[in-house]
Amino acid sequence: MAVTYHTEDVQMPSLARSILPAWIREVAASYGKKCGEIAYIFCSDEKILEVNRHYLQHDYYTDIITFDYTEKDRISGDLFISLDTVQTNAQHYGTAYEEELHRTMIHGILHLCGINDKGPGERERMEAAENKALALLKNLTG
Repeated sequence: MAVTYHTEDVQMPSLARSILPAWIREVAASYGKKCGEIAYIFCSDEKILEVNRHYLQHDYYTDIITFDYTEKDRISGDLFISLDTVQTNAQHYGTAYEEELHRTMIHGILHLCGINDKGPGERERMEAAENKALALLKNLTG
């Protein structure tokens, strides 16, 4: 398993790099998945809009776009995260920026594990999975 972190148009956020791979691995394992190559690309709103338009033909901002390269039970993917939108969401929901960043990061992993959030009842399932994963992270960090 390899987790890599990259930036485009933004500064690298502060991350607990020693803990995050174990967290991701444990969350994936809870869905019967193993981890392959996971690349986080932290970017600006403008970059994520460009990616959304170019690859998905969507003309709107979003917090995360997940490109899924999973094969069988080994999850892999490129996860573009707009730090601008993460900040906006943290303010909107009254949560700490770091918590919102972690929620967004694990949201992409949950997509790779097969959890969707567009259909009836799926958003609630995704939110419950995010909350469970965030509780696990708190246990790992003490």
